[in-house]
Amino acid sequence: MTESNGSSSPVHGEDMPDWEKRFRAPRVSLPDWAEDAPQRSLFVSNATGTYELYAWDRITGEQRQVTDRANGTTDGVLSPDGEWIWWFDDTDGDEFGIWRRQRFAPGASGEDSGAGESSRAHVPAAPGLEPSYPAGLAIGRDGRTAVVGRSTDQDGSTIHLVRAGQDPAEIYRHRESAGVGDLSHDGALIAIEHTEHGDAMHSALRVLRQDGSTLAELDDTKGGTVELGLEVLGFAPVDGDTRLLIGHQRRGRWEPMVWDVASGEETDLGLDLPGDVAAEWYPDGSALLIVHSFEARSELFRYDPATRELARVPTPPGTVSGATARPDGTVEYLWSSAAEPPVVRSTSGRVVLDPPGMRSPGSVPVEDVWVKGPGGRVHALVQKPAGASGPLPTVFDIHGGPTWHDSDSFAAGPAAWVDHGYAVVRVNYRGSTGYGRDWTDALKHRVGLIELEDIAAVREWAVSSGLADPERLVLTGGSWGGYLTLLGLGTQPDAWTIGIAAVPVADYVTAYHDEMEALKAMDRTLLGGTPEEVPERFEASSPLTYVDAVKAPVYISAGVNDPRCPIRQVENYVDRLVARDAVHEMYRYDAGHGSLVVDERIKQVRLELDFAARHLGTA
Repeated sequence: MTESNGSSSPVHGEDMPDWEKRFRAPRVSLPDWAEDAPQRSLFVSNATGTYELYAWDRITGEQRQVTDRANGTTDGVLSPDGEWIWWFDDTDGDEFGIWRRQRFAPGASGEDSGAGESSRAHVPAAPGLEPSYPAGLAIGRDGRTAVVGRSTDQDGSTIHLVRAGQDPAEIYRHRESAGVGDLSHDGALIAIEHTEHGDAMHSALRVLRQDGSTLAELDDTKGGTVELGLEVLGFAPVDGDTRLLIGHQRRGRWEPMVWDVASGEETDLGLDLPGDVAAEWYPDGSALLIVHSFEARSELFRYDPATRELARVPTPPGTVSGATARPDGTVEYLWSSAAEPPVVRSTSGRVVLDPPGMRSPGSVPVEDVWVKGPGGRVHALVQKPAGASGPLPTVFDIHGGPTWHDSDSFAAGPAAWVDHGYAVVRVNYRGSTGYGRDWTDALKHRVGLIELEDIAAVREWAVSSGLADPERLVLTGGSWGGYLTLLGLGTQPDAWTIGIAAVPVADYVTAYHDEMEALKAMDRTLLGGTPEEVPERFEASSPLTYVDAVKAPVYISAGVNDPRCPIRQVENYVDRLVARDAVHEMYRYDAGHGSLVVDERIKQVRLELDFAARHLGTA
């Protein structure tokens, strides 16, 4: 076995390659803003070389770094009054910790912050709650009340009402997965998503009063063989308004409707849009901002419930990764395409946030390919170097999730492969979102094997079309994509030249026993039980089962604190490679399920590019 070290020393100025510039260029998330103080915002940026939270006063223009941790911070919420920033504090990326909070305004002090403490001073936001995995958070408009969702291996899911100066009050508990959805505008009602029925892929909804008693229930999983999911999108932003915007799957896709939790009335929006549809309220509750995703691209609309009019909100072709309506009626959105780096835009015509520093180079656009697969047409996105003709060394970059999808959006990783002369193919296999409920739910029981059938169909197209060199095929991905990489190398040993797996599931049984509780629930749903209840399914879907059949050189990277794809099960797989003297390399890094440190991300990409070059003979 080879233990990779790599080099993370940065290159500067014009000598820095474009692929590295894409990672180093300053990035920002879509800013969150305070409902009752919209001039105050919170966003994530990598400006210091590590992804951290930043407070932004839109009146003065001041932007201030809020968090500063060795492995970065991305989970943060701004209270509706704009006074407090809540952020989740874990240990080196293990996702197990507590919520902390600190003042938004520099130099402010007040209750719970200590006299004379600066805005950087932080305190536990919910004293009395032990560390856990997070399961949702909703903060009241008074800044003193919050609803905190938690998950632990011992307790399952619990939800607590937290009031400043009082002990937290538990208002919900169940062994199965549950989480906080939203808190009503007046703070009286709490919407939660739960899976008490045992299906972690399809949540039911419950609305609780502050004392934990139930006001309303909505469950689409009952009474049939087809189980449907529900999700909380948000209460109407008006005091005393009991309308709750939710997502449902009753017509075979995600779309919104309005549920009055007091009267039980359900109002279907009747949107005639293909693909998945999500929504959020405009700040005054008079309209809905619609996000429509279809065939790897997205667009925005404004919907007027009174007139049922649907009006397009102009955005460029590509992908909207997030959008929010502002009090003045404008819409801010985070947009990118495969060819153009992300930017936070406004319908006013201006760029909302333009961080100083190095500009990210663009890349090449994607081409859409539809391939006949065993379960229906499979959508793939293809990029290749400008002017290049095949057959090319080709990277099949497999997305994680599995309930996710690749889109026409900017991604530094695939762009790096293109820069080095590779074609890149990304496959939205069965299990992916954005193509209807049946497509997403199709992978149950034959987990991993179904996705690989779709990937194999696209691989056959890539070779037969002349795009891909069959002697230089890379199978790669992270998380679920890393899992499919290892499973594919074992079940399709003659199909792939090399494999590169990041933070993968490698030994499914050990992964189940070591992973966080919410993922255990998901695995029970996907496979129909625990490893003890359905051992044959876990065995059929585990890369470890097929490790002795692997022929291709394998590169694996893993975070030593990863709660999603824990390190022990990866090491079990590597030990088997070592035992048969298989060609492989293993890289461990000190973080969780991926790194928030730019230098570490660059180091990992460099190691992957180097591994491919050595084994494929590419430059």
